[in-house]
Amino acid sequence: MLTAIAIGLSLAFIVWLIRLAVKKKPVRAHMVMYMLSWLTGVFTISYFLSMDIERIAKILISIVLGAILIFIAANFQKKQMERANNAQEK
Repeated sequence: MLTAIAIGLSLAFIVWLIRLAVKKKPVRAHMVMYMLSWLTGVFTISYFLSMDIERIAKILISIVLGAILIFIAANFQKKQMERANNAQEK
């Protein structure tokens, strides 16, 4: 069911882009990214619901660990940038 919804949304997205092109209206990047994120979310949910539970748990743990590592790396980089800026000001 969700796969059918995802395919329908994909087709609607393509039709929306074609309609904007025919009317020669500008395509705003934030709207395209917003719609792509919705499509990706629906495809991801439909994919995860078709999997067995053990595999889903492994993937979700990997995603959470990846997010934690990204957060740690971003904080580390931010602190280094602040130190570099403070050193340049002195």
